[in-house]
Amino acid sequence: MVLATVKEKLHEYIDHADEKKIQAIYTLVENEIGDSNYLYDEETLKILRSTSRDYFSGKIKGYSEEESMKRIRKQIGKV
Repeated sequence: MVLATVKEKLHEYIDHADEKKIQAIYTLVENEIGDSNYLYDEETLKILRSTSRDYFSGKIKGYSEEESMKRIRKQIGKV
């Protein structure tokens, strides 16, 4: 079965499952859910940590969500 199909079926099942079944499924995967590093490989984590250090030290500038959206909209308008 294609991975996308499996994911869709699991989502549908969980959306309609009773509490006891949801708790049982959660117990099976809770250790993996709690591991925040599973989304990123070591190289990506290294880049994120470096960027974070640079931001908090003032070496690089950050932007608010509003500023970021303005810049994105401006760039989209140039396309």
